[in-house]
Amino acid sequence: MNATRFFMAAVVLASVIGANQANAQCSGNTSCFTTNTASVTVNALVKLDMLTTTTSLTSPTVAQIEVGALIADAGPSFTIKANRSWTLNIKTTNVSGLWTYAGGLGGTKPISDLTWSNAVGGAYTGMASTDAVFLSGAGATNGLAAQAFFKTLWAAGFTQPSNIPGTYSMPIVFTLSAP
Repeated sequence: MNATRFFMAAVVLASVIGANQANAQCSGNTSCFTTNTASVTVNALVKLDMLTTTTSLTSPTVAQIEVGALIADAGPSFTIKANRSWTLNIKTTNVSGLWTYAGGLGGTKPISDLTWSNAVGGAYTGMASTDAVFLSGAGATNGLAAQAFFKTLWAAGFTQPSNIPGTYSMPIVFTLSAP
């Protein structure tokens, strides 16, 4: 009885294996064919080229410090490439809320004193340590040119902590994504 069950199980197993192998084989008198399907998944792709990694901002003059000033400077230029809709964000990594100060006199300058825009005549927004949309596109682009523009606020008065001599710097992060 066990031998019969073993034999029947072997027959069933052999027919299943044979059927699977037959699906990959081809035979015939004059022709035969089998089909193979090739496929690939294209992910969302983005590329951001930035012309320069540093921006030198204009130092205020005596007259500008006396009355306070908003000094405009051109920022970096970009080329944006994406195969779908995309967003370019801007932020600083200075989470303290202040520029990084180098000097011996203790200068402090709020990060929001640096304002940015994506157009020279556009609306300017104060820098923050959280992402803000700098620019976005509803579709694919094969090389959209963009540029950042900055205006730095200088408070009126020589005794202001943000006007103390030294070097003020801030890393600005631009993040391109295709959500």
